[in-house]
Parts: sequence; structure tokens; C-alpha cells
Amino acid sequence: MNNKPKVFCIGFHKTGTTSMEKALKLLGYRVTGGNWVRDPEVARVALDRALTLVPQYDAFQDNPWPMLYKEMDMAFPGSKFILTLRDPQKWVASVAKNFGTDVTPMREWIYGKGRGFPKGNEEAYVECFERHNREVLEYFGDRRQNLLVMNVTEGEGWDKLCPFLDLAIPEMPFPKANVRLEKGWKGRLNKIRSWAARKSV
Repeated sequence: MNNKPKVFCIGFHKTGTTSMEKALKLLGYRVTGGNWVRDPEVARVALDRALTLVPQYDAFQDNPWPMLYKEMDMAFPGSKFILTLRDPQKWVASVAKNFGTDVTPMREWIYGKGRGFPKGNEEAYVECFERHNREVLEYFGDRRQNLLVMNVTEGEGWDKLCPFLDLAIPEMPFPKANVRLEKGWKGRLNKIRSWAARKSV
């Protein structure tokens, strides 16, 4: 993969980033991310660390890569960028459910001081989310060959990703990592409930 362009996934977390990581690995990419999420100095050191890390990998997903897309575009010309989108209200509900009141320096960098956790900051999170997506589309406005926009949560997969990367479509389903986990968990819970109901008869 060293002769391929770098691939930066620059959609916010909980927009299918784990699925994208698995998909890119299946296509043979060396993938990293998220990186330095709990480093208190992340806002100051992320760019320098990223410039050192990028040569070691082929693809990048989750944080901090959405924050660095302009710098990566300038430092690594010819790179490919993937913006994963999601319905804003579904996205913020997922973020609040998964991260609650857990504070990280990464989220403070992204969403602002005092907003390092999503629970109770949903409006500010949605505003930041929508602004980021809008700015990415504007930045790549006349270079759409370098940007792929995908909605993994709505079923988009290999048919969009592989032509963008000039790769053949694998003979396997596109990975839906967290969806599969959720369905698997619910399936096991239903089996337990069914077993308990039978035992109580």
C-alpha cells in the first residue's frame, strides 16, 4: 500500500468510523486512530505528532484527523479524504449515549472549553458537527475527486468506497461494526429472556 495515496477519514466519531477502519483493513490498508484522545496537550501537539505518524500508516480514522484535514492535505498532496455523515440528531444521541459526562482533552479541543463531554452539551455538539461537515464540503468544493462523502449508517459501503480508491469490490459484506455488536447483544439478551420465561412456566 505504500504506493497508494494516504486516506484520511475526516468524519466525526460515531459516523461509522469503526466500520471504515475495518473496511480499510480488509482492503489492505494499515490504519490508525483514534490517537492521543486523553493527552492533555493534544491541541498543542497533535499536528507535530501527526506529521511524524502519517508516514508509518496508509489510512487514518477517528480523532484527531477531522481537525487536521487542511494540514494533511497540504503536507501530503494527492491524499484521499472521506467524510462520513450521519443524521445530526441520531449522531448526537449516539455520542451522548456512548460518552455521557466523560471528559476528554480531545473533545474539549473539538467542541470548546467546558464542553469536553456531550451530555447536556448536545446543541453545541450538533452546531460543531454541522459546521465541520459544511466546511469540509466548502474546502474541497472544486476538488471533489479528492473527497468521498459517505453515509455508512444508511447502508453505503463498497459500491462507493472502492471506486473512489480505485480498488476492486471485495466478495464480502461491508463491515458494520457497531451495528453488528448491537444486534448481537440484543440477540443474546432476547435468548436470555426467552430462556427465563420458559423456566418460570
